[in-house]
Amino acid sequence: MMKRATACAYLDLSAAEMEREIMSGRLPHPVMLGNTEHWSRVQLDEHLERLTGERQADWRRASPLYNG
Repeated sequence: MMKRATACAYLDLSAAEMEREIMSGRLPHPVMLGNTEHWSRVQLDEHLERLTGERQADWRRASPLYNG
């Protein structure tokens, strides 16, 4: 979990840019951990994969064995 400053640095975005991306739905909303907003690195990475098209399709969806 990352606080805002760490998440901004991780994404190489200013706080204002990150806020715009969150409001547009391109990045996840934070969760409250203690009294501070935090972002999950895994969730950030998942959103980035969707944006860049790097997320691989789940091969099990095409299989009748798993999709039955």
